[in-house]
Amino acid sequence: MFTEFCEQIYKFPGAQRAARKVHMKLSDIRTALRKIRLSPARTLGQNFLHDQNLARWIVDQAQITPEDYVVEIGAGLGALTEFILEKGARVLAIERDARLADFLGTHLSHQRLEILNIDALKFDPRFLFAHRRVKLLGNLPYKISSALLLKFLQQPNPISLWLLMLQKEMAMRLSASPSTHDYGALTLRVQLHHRVKYLRSVPATVFFPQPDVDSAVVRILPRDPLELPERDEELLLGLIRVGFSQRRKQLRKLLRDYAEDWDTIAQRLNINPKARAEELSLLQWIDLTNFIAPVPHPDPRLTTSERFPIVDKKDRILGSASRSEVHGN
Repeated sequence: MFTEFCEQIYKFPGAQRAARKVHMKLSDIRTALRKIRLSPARTLGQNFLHDQNLARWIVDQAQITPEDYVVEIGAGLGALTEFILEKGARVLAIERDARLADFLGTHLSHQRLEILNIDALKFDPRFLFAHRRVKLLGNLPYKISSALLLKFLQQPNPISLWLLMLQKEMAMRLSASPSTHDYGALTLRVQLHHRVKYLRSVPATVFFPQPDVDSAVVRILPRDPLELPERDEELLLGLIRVGFSQRRKQLRKLLRDYAEDWDTIAQRLNINPKARAEELSLLQWIDLTNFIAPVPHPDPRLTTSERFPIVDKKDRILGSASRSEVHGN
């Protein structure tokens, strides 16, 4: 239950004392892992960042202030956590491995640090609506990065910024532009409500143990809800899913169940009749959706005369009022 989760999250506060400095070099990481008897598991994405300059740079990109509530996914040994705390923010560190969670509680105790020993996929984001300024940072495990992304990007969402370390291939997919190899359904699904910026590549050598591939840092910001045209979002995502189901096929063949007269649609929308899915921009996908299923707009003559019930504190209907009376215009 959500209420039980909210109660659970506060069972892991750090001790009420100043944070201990634990900036770790590679030798310190090896020593700490031996001490807590942890052999890094690739299946859990346990690759520990040991480049302190990079860790500080990553945190700086989030522009954290004391007013922020920062959620850190996969806090590990605290490579980013300490730098976040130095910014004056409150931090919720989510760490699945109990040994690492205990290490953080012992070596990085702080009155502004809460530690939650849980799989991030089981975290309930609704808890975050209790906080006004939420930012999310983390080094996402490669095997579940897509699932975590979609979980924490789903709407509605109180998070104002995501700063994530991802597998480089995933970062390129999220930030891709049309007519590129990396541009796909995931790109559009994320960019529909967010702007993604690829900040920098990160070599495998800055981690222990070294992963098999390089990583990258991306910054994700929410779009203004009015930035893109209205659309039937369910239909839009359905068209995108079908369009990218066979990348080498032309859209005229893949979307024939939705658009019988493809040549007319292509001409009206200024789309290449032989276009494949990756050639259409997000705006063109929205235009295509709205051509197939135009968004209905209410008749202003009806909305001005529309009436709303007036209720008391016990929701008993007392009467009605027009839209202009309710909204004052």
